Amino acid sequence: MKKGFKSLFTFFSESWAELKKVRWPNRKELTNYTLIVLGTIVVVAIYFWVLDIGISAVIEAII
Repeated sequence: MKKGFKSLFTFFSESWAELKKVRWPNRKELTNYTLIVLGTIVVVAIYFWVLDIGISAVIEAII
């Protein structure tokens, strides 16, 4: 039982040490990354929307 608690404590202390090494983005970087992600989502959504319309048109033409 003691070994379990010791390994759990070791895990959390090592995790905390790793989090201290992380370089977190500043506000400007975070805003840019967020806009890039949202823009990518919009482009992919439009691509699949157009693809869906095209496939639907082909299936309607066959039927």
